[in-house]
Amino acid sequence: MRSSDSIIIIPTYNEKENIEKIIRAIFSLEQSFHILVIDDGSPDGTADIVKRLMASEFQGQLFLEERSGKLGLGTAYIKGFKWALEHPNNYQYIFEMDADFSHNPQDLPRLYAACAPKTDANPDGGYDLAIGSRYVSGVNVVNWPMGRVLMSYFASQYVRIVTGFDIHDTTAGFKCYRRKVLETIELDKVRFKGYAFQIEMKYTAYKIGFKIKEVPVIFINRREGTSKMSGGIFGEAFFGVMRLRLDGWLRKYPKI
Repeated sequence: MRSSDSIIIIPTYNEKENIEKIIRAIFSLEQSFHILVIDDGSPDGTADIVKRLMASEFQGQLFLEERSGKLGLGTAYIKGFKWALEHPNNYQYIFEMDADFSHNPQDLPRLYAACAPKTDANPDGGYDLAIGSRYVSGVNVVNWPMGRVLMSYFASQYVRIVTGFDIHDTTAGFKCYRRKVLETIELDKVRFKGYAFQIEMKYTAYKIGFKIKEVPVIFINRREGTSKMSGGIFGEAFFGVMRLRLDGWLRKYPKI
Protein backbone atom coordinates (compact mmCIF):
# COMPACT_ATOMS: atom_id res chain seq x y z
CA MET A 1 0.00 0.00 0.00
CA ARG A 2 1.29 3.46 -0.95
CA SER A 3 0.39 6.29 1.41
CA SER A 4 -0.83 9.59 -0.02
CA ASP A 5 -1.97 13.05 1.04
CA SER A 6 -4.32 13.19 -1.99
CA ILE A 7 -7.60 11.53 -2.98
CA ILE A 8 -9.15 11.58 -6.47
CA ILE A 9 -12.95 11.35 -6.54
CA ILE A 10 -14.34 9.70 -9.67
CA PRO A 11 -18.13 9.50 -10.09
CA THR A 12 -19.29 6.64 -12.32
CA TYR A 13 -22.35 5.36 -14.09
CA ASN A 14 -21.86 2.58 -16.65
CA GLU A 15 -18.10 3.03 -17.07
CA LYS A 16 -17.02 -0.62 -17.32
CA GLU A 17 -14.99 0.15 -20.47
CA ASN A 18 -12.94 2.80 -18.70
CA ILE A 19 -12.83 2.30 -14.95
CA GLU A 20 -10.04 -0.28 -14.66
CA LYS A 21 -7.94 1.54 -17.23
CA ILE A 22 -8.23 4.91 -15.48
CA ILE A 23 -7.47 3.37 -12.07
CA ARG A 24 -4.33 1.65 -13.39
CA ALA A 25 -3.23 4.82 -15.20
CA ILE A 26 -3.46 6.85 -11.99
CA PHE A 27 -1.69 4.25 -9.87
CA SER A 28 1.10 3.98 -12.45
CA LEU A 29 2.09 7.62 -11.88
CA GLU A 30 5.29 8.27 -9.99
CA GLN A 31 3.42 10.49 -7.55
CA SER A 32 1.12 8.62 -5.19
CA PHE A 33 -2.63 9.26 -5.25
CA HIS A 34 -5.56 7.44 -3.69
CA ILE A 35 -8.88 6.99 -5.52
CA LEU A 36 -12.49 7.05 -4.34
CA VAL A 37 -15.08 5.84 -6.87
CA ILE A 38 -18.68 6.96 -6.30
CA ASP A 39 -20.86 4.59 -8.33
CA ASP A 40 -24.54 5.32 -8.91
CA GLY A 41 -25.76 1.74 -9.17
CA SER A 42 -24.25 1.06 -12.60
CA PRO A 43 -26.09 -1.91 -14.13
CA ASP A 44 -23.05 -2.74 -16.29
CA GLY A 45 -20.97 -3.94 -13.33
CA THR A 46 -18.67 -0.93 -12.91
CA ALA A 47 -18.71 -1.32 -9.12
CA ASP A 48 -17.85 -5.03 -9.36
CA ILE A 49 -14.68 -4.17 -11.29
CA VAL A 50 -13.67 -1.70 -8.59
CA LYS A 51 -14.34 -4.25 -5.84
CA ARG A 52 -12.15 -6.82 -7.60
CA LEU A 53 -9.26 -4.35 -7.85
CA MET A 54 -9.69 -3.29 -4.22
CA ALA A 55 -9.45 -6.88 -3.03
CA SER A 56 -6.71 -8.12 -5.33
CA GLU A 57 -4.23 -5.27 -5.82
CA PHE A 58 -5.03 -1.88 -4.33
CA GLN A 59 -6.06 -2.37 -0.71
CA GLY A 60 -5.88 0.86 1.24
CA GLN A 61 -5.46 2.94 -1.95
CA LEU A 62 -8.72 2.35 -3.81
CA PHE A 63 -12.12 2.92 -2.22
CA LEU A 64 -15.73 2.60 -3.35
CA GLU A 65 -19.00 4.16 -2.28
CA GLU A 66 -22.14 2.77 -3.92
CA ARG A 67 -25.43 4.62 -4.32
CA SER A 68 -28.81 3.22 -5.30
CA GLY A 69 -29.28 5.11 -8.57
CA LYS A 70 -28.48 8.18 -10.65
CA LEU A 71 -28.65 10.95 -8.07
CA GLY A 72 -26.68 13.63 -9.90
CA LEU A 73 -23.05 14.61 -10.37
CA GLY A 74 -23.12 17.27 -7.68
CA THR A 75 -24.47 14.99 -4.96
CA ALA A 76 -21.87 12.36 -5.89
CA TYR A 77 -19.06 14.85 -5.39
CA ILE A 78 -20.56 16.19 -2.16
CA LYS A 79 -20.66 12.62 -0.83
CA GLY A 80 -17.05 12.16 -1.92
CA PHE A 81 -15.92 15.43 -0.35
CA LYS A 82 -17.48 14.53 2.99
CA TRP A 83 -15.96 11.04 2.84
CA ALA A 84 -12.51 12.52 2.16
CA LEU A 85 -12.77 15.09 4.96
CA GLU A 86 -13.87 12.43 7.46
CA HIS A 87 -11.35 9.77 6.43
CA PRO A 88 -8.55 9.07 8.93
CA ASN A 89 -5.91 9.54 6.20
CA ASN A 90 -6.48 13.30 6.62
CA TYR A 91 -6.21 14.05 2.89
CA GLN A 92 -4.88 17.54 2.17
CA TYR A 93 -5.62 17.62 -1.57
CA ILE A 94 -8.96 16.46 -2.97
CA PHE A 95 -9.50 16.08 -6.73
CA GLU A 96 -12.44 15.85 -9.11
CA MET A 97 -11.89 13.74 -12.23
CA ASP A 98 -13.89 11.92 -14.91
CA ALA A 99 -13.48 8.19 -15.57
CA ASP A 100 -13.46 8.39 -19.37
CA PHE A 101 -9.93 9.76 -20.02
CA SER A 102 -11.24 13.16 -21.10
CA HIS A 103 -9.06 14.27 -18.17
CA ASN A 104 -5.49 13.08 -18.65
CA PRO A 105 -4.03 11.40 -15.53
CA GLN A 106 -0.63 12.84 -16.51
CA ASP A 107 -2.00 16.29 -15.59
CA LEU A 108 -2.73 15.33 -11.97
CA PRO A 109 0.77 16.24 -10.68
CA ARG A 110 0.46 19.67 -12.34
CA LEU A 111 -2.82 20.39 -10.55
CA TYR A 112 -1.29 19.13 -7.32
CA ALA A 113 1.74 21.41 -7.74
CA ALA A 114 -0.52 24.47 -8.16
CA CYS A 115 -2.10 23.79 -4.76
CA ALA A 116 1.06 22.62 -2.98
CA PRO A 117 2.95 25.24 -0.94
CA LYS A 118 4.92 27.80 -2.89
CA THR A 119 8.68 27.15 -2.59
CA ASP A 120 11.84 27.77 -4.59
CA ALA A 121 11.34 24.35 -6.17
CA ASN A 122 7.62 25.04 -6.76
CA PRO A 123 7.38 28.77 -7.55
CA ASP A 124 3.90 28.51 -9.09
CA GLY A 125 2.27 26.87 -6.07
CA GLY A 126 0.33 28.28 -3.16
CA TYR A 127 -3.19 28.28 -4.64
CA ASP A 128 -6.31 26.96 -2.94
CA LEU A 129 -8.12 25.65 -6.01
CA ALA A 130 -6.51 24.50 -9.27
CA ILE A 131 -8.70 24.12 -12.36
CA GLY A 132 -7.69 22.00 -15.34
CA SER A 133 -8.69 24.64 -17.89
CA ARG A 134 -9.61 24.00 -21.53
CA TYR A 135 -9.82 27.69 -22.40
CA VAL A 136 -7.15 29.62 -20.51
CA SER A 137 -4.70 29.28 -23.43
CA GLY A 138 -7.04 29.09 -26.41
CA VAL A 139 -9.50 26.26 -27.04
CA ASN A 140 -7.83 22.96 -26.10
CA VAL A 141 -10.49 20.38 -26.92
CA VAL A 142 -9.94 17.28 -29.08
CA ASN A 143 -12.60 15.19 -30.89
CA TRP A 144 -15.63 17.15 -29.72
CA PRO A 145 -18.29 18.08 -32.27
CA MET A 146 -17.96 21.77 -33.12
CA GLY A 147 -21.42 22.48 -31.76
CA ARG A 148 -20.49 21.13 -28.36
CA VAL A 149 -17.19 23.02 -28.32
CA LEU A 150 -19.03 26.27 -29.04
CA MET A 151 -21.71 25.52 -26.45
CA SER A 152 -19.12 24.81 -23.75
CA TYR A 153 -16.93 27.78 -24.63
CA PHE A 154 -19.76 30.29 -24.78
CA ALA A 155 -21.29 28.84 -21.61
CA SER A 156 -18.11 29.85 -19.79
CA GLN A 157 -18.22 33.28 -21.44
CA TYR A 158 -21.85 33.66 -20.35
CA VAL A 159 -20.93 32.82 -16.74
CA ARG A 160 -18.12 35.39 -16.79
CA ILE A 161 -20.41 38.11 -18.14
CA VAL A 162 -23.30 37.46 -15.75
CA THR A 163 -21.27 36.92 -12.57
CA GLY A 164 -18.14 39.00 -13.19
CA PHE A 165 -16.15 35.88 -12.30
CA ASP A 166 -12.82 36.07 -14.14
CA ILE A 167 -12.24 32.38 -14.85
CA HIS A 168 -11.97 31.18 -18.46
CA ASP A 169 -13.28 27.62 -17.92
CA THR A 170 -16.07 27.99 -15.37
CA THR A 171 -17.66 24.62 -16.20
CA ALA A 172 -14.47 22.51 -15.95
CA GLY A 173 -14.74 19.29 -13.95
CA PHE A 174 -11.02 18.55 -13.50
CA LYS A 175 -9.95 20.20 -10.27
CA CYS A 176 -7.80 20.03 -7.16
CA TYR A 177 -8.98 21.56 -3.88
CA ARG A 178 -6.89 22.20 -0.85
CA ARG A 179 -8.61 20.66 2.14
CA LYS A 180 -9.43 24.01 3.75
CA VAL A 181 -11.58 25.03 0.76
CA LEU A 182 -13.98 22.13 1.23
CA GLU A 183 -13.93 22.57 5.00
CA THR A 184 -14.99 26.21 4.55
CA ILE A 185 -17.64 25.86 1.84
CA GLU A 186 -20.98 24.90 3.39
CA LEU A 187 -21.40 21.69 1.40
CA ASP A 188 -24.99 21.07 2.54
CA LYS A 189 -25.98 24.42 1.02
CA VAL A 190 -24.68 23.63 -2.48
CA ARG A 191 -27.82 23.74 -4.64
CA PHE A 192 -27.04 22.32 -8.03
CA LYS A 193 -26.73 18.67 -9.04
CA GLY A 194 -25.69 18.79 -12.70
CA TYR A 195 -23.52 20.98 -14.89
CA ALA A 196 -24.17 24.05 -12.73
CA PHE A 197 -22.57 22.30 -9.74
CA GLN A 198 -19.12 22.92 -11.25
CA ILE A 199 -19.89 26.61 -11.67
CA GLU A 200 -21.33 26.96 -8.17
CA MET A 201 -18.33 25.39 -6.46
CA LYS A 202 -15.85 27.65 -8.25
CA TYR A 203 -17.94 30.77 -7.74
CA THR A 204 -18.42 30.03 -4.04
CA ALA A 205 -14.68 29.52 -3.55
CA TYR A 206 -14.07 32.82 -5.36
CA LYS A 207 -16.63 34.74 -3.27
CA ILE A 208 -15.15 33.40 -0.04
CA GLY A 209 -11.74 34.68 -1.14
CA PHE A 210 -9.75 31.58 -2.02
CA LYS A 211 -6.92 31.83 -4.55
CA ILE A 212 -7.74 30.10 -7.85
CA LYS A 213 -5.33 29.00 -10.57
CA GLU A 214 -6.21 27.83 -14.07
CA VAL A 215 -3.78 25.16 -15.28
CA PRO A 216 -3.97 24.64 -19.07
CA VAL A 217 -4.94 21.10 -20.09
CA ILE A 218 -6.03 19.38 -23.28
CA PHE A 219 -9.52 17.87 -23.02
CA ILE A 220 -10.00 14.73 -25.14
CA ASN A 221 -13.52 13.48 -25.83
CA ARG A 222 -14.25 9.99 -24.49
CA ARG A 223 -13.24 7.11 -26.73
CA GLU A 224 -15.31 4.44 -24.98
CA GLY A 225 -18.65 4.45 -23.19
CA THR A 226 -21.51 6.94 -23.51
CA SER A 227 -21.59 10.64 -22.61
CA LYS A 228 -23.90 11.60 -19.74
CA MET A 229 -24.54 15.16 -21.01
CA SER A 230 -28.14 16.25 -21.67
CA GLY A 231 -30.11 19.36 -22.53
CA GLY A 232 -31.52 19.49 -19.00
CA ILE A 233 -28.00 19.76 -17.57
CA PHE A 234 -27.29 22.82 -19.71
CA GLY A 235 -30.67 24.30 -18.81
CA GLU A 236 -29.88 24.04 -15.11
CA ALA A 237 -26.59 25.80 -15.73
CA PHE A 238 -28.15 28.62 -17.77
CA PHE A 239 -30.72 29.60 -15.16
CA GLY A 240 -28.52 28.63 -12.23
CA VAL A 241 -25.96 31.27 -13.15
CA MET A 242 -28.57 34.00 -12.68
CA ARG A 243 -29.30 32.63 -9.24
CA LEU A 244 -25.61 32.57 -8.38
CA ARG A 245 -25.37 36.22 -9.36
CA LEU A 246 -28.22 37.08 -7.00
CA ASP A 247 -26.47 35.09 -4.28
CA GLY A 248 -23.35 37.12 -4.92
CA TRP A 249 -25.28 40.24 -3.99
CA LEU A 250 -27.42 38.88 -1.16
CA ARG A 251 -25.81 35.82 0.38
CA LYS A 252 -23.48 35.95 3.35
CA TYR A 253 -20.53 33.70 2.49
CA PRO A 254 -18.31 31.99 5.08
CA LYS A 255 -15.00 33.62 5.92
CA ILE A 256 -11.62 31.97 5.50
